[in-house]
Amino acid sequence: MTHPAPAARALHTDVAVVGSGLGAVAAALAAARSGRRVVLAARHRRLGGQATTQLVPALDEHPHVETGGVSASYRAFRDLVRAHYDGVANPGGGWVSRLCFEPAAAEHALRTLLAPHVASGRLTILTGLTPRSARREGARLTSVRFSADDEAHATELFAEVFCDATEAGDLLPLTGTPWVAGSEGRDAHGESLALPGGPHPGAVQSCTVGFVVEHTPGASPRAEPAPHGYERWRERQPFTLEIAGWDDRTHRYRMFEDGPDGHPPFWTYRRLRDGAALGGPDAALINWAGNDYADRSSIDHPEAAYAEAKRLSAAFLHWLRTECPRDDGGHGYPGLTLAPGIAGTPDGYAEEPYLRESRRLRTAAPVRQQDLEPVPGQARADNRTDSGGLALYHMDLHSRVGHPASAYAPTAPFQVPLSSLVAAEPDNLLAAAKNLAATQVAASAYRVHHGEWAVGEAAGALAAQSCLRSLTPARVVDDRRELTLLQTRLASDGVPLAWTLDVTPGDPGFVAVQLLAAAGALTGRRNAELEVRPQDPADEAERDALHSAAVRLLGDPDGTVLPDPDPADPAPGWGDLAVRLVGRVQDALHPLDPVTPPSRA
Repeated sequence: MTHPAPAARALHTDVAVVGSGLGAVAAALAAARSGRRVVLAARHRRLGGQATTQLVPALDEHPHVETGGVSASYRAFRDLVRAHYDGVANPGGGWVSRLCFEPAAAEHALRTLLAPHVASGRLTILTGLTPRSARREGARLTSVRFSADDEAHATELFAEVFCDATEAGDLLPLTGTPWVAGSEGRDAHGESLALPGGPHPGAVQSCTVGFVVEHTPGASPRAEPAPHGYERWRERQPFTLEIAGWDDRTHRYRMFEDGPDGHPPFWTYRRLRDGAALGGPDAALINWAGNDYADRSSIDHPEAAYAEAKRLSAAFLHWLRTECPRDDGGHGYPGLTLAPGIAGTPDGYAEEPYLRESRRLRTAAPVRQQDLEPVPGQARADNRTDSGGLALYHMDLHSRVGHPASAYAPTAPFQVPLSSLVAAEPDNLLAAAKNLAATQVAASAYRVHHGEWAVGEAAGALAAQSCLRSLTPARVVDDRRELTLLQTRLASDGVPLAWTLDVTPGDPGFVAVQLLAAAGALTGRRNAELEVRPQDPADEAERDALHSAAVRLLGDPDGTVLPDPDPADPAPGWGDLAVRLVGRVQDALHPLDPVTPPSRA
């Protein structure tokens, strides 16, 4: 006898965050600290995505990360990871990143950040949920229905605002949201790294099923069967310790010794545990060109892509164990063994693939390659006045399905435009991970750990502000005064809006400097350097630029609210003037937002 499926439980909240990765955690954290009721609906029981289930806990970051260019909450995440190892700066000692660690340390850090909000009742975390369908009423998304690992707990989630922080933008097709995947083509925006001609929607970047191995020196070789498809993959990938570098040169590596070109060892590239420093065996993550999988689109064929990418990784491991050139002559390192305990999976392979690309919001004005490129005479990419955060990584395109060549271009320090998070429809859906409105080329610079965090944090704050003000997210972003209120809340929570390495969260002038810099106040040498030197005097041109930016924050093109600068007023320091001007801005905005104290800078 067949029994009908139980009715889904109905949950109601202010902000629904769907996903389990870094963007999801950052979005939930930002919305909850703003006082909203939040439900985080996660597919996986482990939170963290790239840092846990996707097995990339070697953070892809930028050169300034230890001192600036990230939010206070992202810095807290990094600090908690290090605290897990009693303050060791780089527990894995991997050379690809300043911070390499085991996945368990990441999940512990993330759960610690979320715990106060769970304890307060503002945040509910549900795991084992997969979005299956959605309901809309006109332009508004009303609910998302989820299947559960335990069907008895199938859930329908109702919310005022939804944040899609899934790894592949799963809510976009379910909700009828316009989206794009693959390459838009060079004809669309004139991007040099886009594929020639028109759209190539199937040309999605490679995914990788990483795996963690330990090494036992002196292990004896043993006969082991080659995985199915081994010979084909060995020749086509190919399997090698050489790799084509971003500088168009071949970089040659050895396993445990420096390579012939002076490059450090392959083994320590993404080492997650330094046995000599921490005790016990070394453990390394294997995520290399040899196991980059680009045979099928991970968006169009997710299950098949994961299964085949995992077989590819098994084949690469077999090559490392049996045929890889040894540093001391001969072939193969039979002492390499999978480390399930460190990977957090039964077999040592990633629980889900590392996706370098997601479905992305389709809008009329996505972030493009040109928007992130260096600008002569400027230290930053072109300024975005609707900034909701920062990121910095090069545009790094791995092999695309049907197009094996990789592509690379440098960027200047850039921002997360809040407008790039807002779906055209439904009007209460936000992108909160790699699915922001950016071209394939530009999105490749946002996809890394701190970039995904910045997108998620901005989306969560925007969702909370939308609920607080009873406005659609688009209205919050498009109305200059509403945008200023949101940016003030972001900066007050330690989110930088502009690249100012010498004015960081905790600085008394941080909020004022962030608001005015994002509004276009940086000129002259302050625009040519990442340090703004707030203690230095402001000349007449700089004072005018600060005043114009303050007027812009008020949406006051006639300057009727803020009087013009008094030429007779003694020239204060640039930072002092910024604080004074933003105090006036906040006094003027206080009637709109009585929650925010006036004159707070």
